[in-house]
This record gives sequence, structure tokens and C-alpha cells, in this order.
Amino acid sequence: MRGLHSDTGYLLYRLGLRSGQLFNTFLQESGLRLRHYALLRFLATSEGALQRELSSRLGYDPSAIVGLVDDLEKLGFAERRPSPDDRRSRIVVLTEDGRVFLRDTDEAGLRVTNDLLQPLDPAERDTLHTLLQRIAEAELDS
Repeated sequence: MRGLHSDTGYLLYRLGLRSGQLFNTFLQESGLRLRHYALLRFLATSEGALQRELSSRLGYDPSAIVGLVDDLEKLGFAERRPSPDDRRSRIVVLTEDGRVFLRDTDEAGLRVTNDLLQPLDPAERDTLHTLLQRIAEAELDS
């Protein structure tokens, strides 16, 4: 019988948990969690998004998105605005304060990633990132 550490899915799961723990510890001072951070990072690459788009792109339950956006609005990091395509819909956009928060946390976020990936040399880190990105993109396309 194979051991747990020979199971790639299990290793990905465990490393995902560890990564989430490290990021949540780093974000704890701001009152945010990894889910908030992921939403902010997504908004930083867009001109805004409908809540249902955020739900599908981030893989979060739609009801969770509502709470996350509420939290980010209270902090002034995101806001809901009327959609330019349909005034009945609202898009979520990153505010300037949200951009500043992301800029201020970039270095700490890199430290968390570097701590997690410490056993790998730079070339191995690049390879791992490329492979994970390929898997993630294939998963999002399906």
C-alpha cells in the first residue's frame, strides 16, 4: 500500500492547507483572511466584476462572496458600483485604499511564499509555479 506522501493529491492538499495557514497568520493583523486577499488580488487585475463572476472565478459560494465584499467595503478596500452594462447590476471594484493595501502587503506575501518554498532552489520554484499555473488554467477552462 502506498504511503500518504506518495499521493500527489494529498501532498497538494496538505501544502494548500499550510500555505493558507501562513497567509492567514500574515493577514491576521489587518483583520482579513486569505479569501479576502484572493478577492482583492482578482479585483486588482480587472476593472471590476459582478459578484457572480467573482464566485465562479474564485470558486467561492455566492453567499460567501456577499460577506467578503461587505467586509472589504467596511475597510474601504472595495466598493459596489452600478454596472456600466446594466444599471440594475452592481460590480465590485478595488478602491485606491485597496490598491495601497495590496502594495503594502506584497513584500510580506512574498516572504510567506518564500518560507513555504524554502526547500526549492529558484529554478525549481519557477518550474513548480509553471506547472501549477498550467493545472489551474486547465481547471478554469473546464
